[in-house]
Amino acid sequence: MYPILEKRRLAEGIYLMKILAPRVARSARPGQFVIVRTDERGERIPLTVADYDPAQGSVTIVTQTIGVSTRRICSLDAGQSLADFAGPLGRPSEFIALSDEELRGKRFVFIAGGVGTAPVYPQVKWLHEHGAQVDVIIGAKTRDMLIFTDAMRAVATNLYIATDDGSEGFHGLVTQLLEKLIAEGKRYDECVAIGPMIMMKFVALTTKKYALRTTVSLNALMVDGTGMCGACRVTVGGKTRFTCVEGPEFDAHEVDFDEAMRRQGMYRSEEQRRAAIEAERAAGHKCRIGLDQ
Repeated sequence: MYPILEKRRLAEGIYLMKILAPRVARSARPGQFVIVRTDERGERIPLTVADYDPAQGSVTIVTQTIGVSTRRICSLDAGQSLADFAGPLGRPSEFIALSDEELRGKRFVFIAGGVGTAPVYPQVKWLHEHGAQVDVIIGAKTRDMLIFTDAMRAVATNLYIATDDGSEGFHGLVTQLLEKLIAEGKRYDECVAIGPMIMMKFVALTTKKYALRTTVSLNALMVDGTGMCGACRVTVGGKTRFTCVEGPEFDAHEVDFDEAMRRQGMYRSEEQRRAAIEAERAAGHKCRIGLDQ
């Protein structure tokens, strides 16, 4: 069992949890993920590591209540435990292989959308600790959905905020803000985008115009976390890749986002079916849809 040391509400339906998992904390690197289960009958949920503290033995995750399984995770409180917390999984971010001298000569821009802000934080923190210059753009629908802004401001060279409704920062999309910054003279060597699939697609289309190398994280396309089930398949550069074991990070300009979004839509339909079953059970009806769990 993996005890929950801390739980905090970050925004509506978004919760931070600090989990006691010493072996994972000692081995975790920026860009990696974990697989979480609430109990022995629970669904395997992939979550990118939002922070880790080897000295404390803790790993931080951020979860949004989207479906049945994420609601179960978020229903737990500090003092309770998760049944499984497997990781760290996937390949670390490529930049950790660079020397401090090489990193000091680079200028990064990270683009975070919604809950994708959480996994951006440990990457920016690591780069900051190694002397790199890192600008961060955080996007959200409204100011009430912004997360990690204070933590990010402490490690980013510059923090920019974009909201769809203009309630804070730039009024518009993260791609529009990026183009504005470039037009004003900002120059970047590399971009990293993490967030909704549609956001990452349009970031890739935008950065391609500027020949700006861009990396995206596809950790949402996972089920078992080992590549064995094949659910994480994605086409990158015309070849089939397995997100669990070959990712989760890939060259954004080579990802077939339309295919990836279709695959993601298949999981959404299944999640809606599960939600209907849970609603029936909560109302005291017998499930007739054929789900055992």
